[in-house]
Amino acid sequence: MKSGTHPDYHFITVQMTDGTTYQTRSTWGKEGDTLQLEIDPKAHPAWTGGRGQMLDAGGQVARFNKRFGGLSLGKK
Repeated sequence: MKSGTHPDYHFITVQMTDGTTYQTRSTWGKEGDTLQLEIDPKAHPAWTGGRGQMLDAGGQVARFNKRFGGLSLGKK
């Protein structure tokens, strides 16, 4: 193997949004650095099953349905 081609793999501390921390190995930062998360699996709706809403900005969905609503793609 060539020397100097692999990044430094070391221990860092990850701090969740609620303040809890854990240690993991990473190539991010330097040995002993703390990575502070802004979004994490404990808080973000993508992981917690939060209810999402589809926003119809400017009536685009209604306009699409009005324009193409009668179009049939199936065989007759």
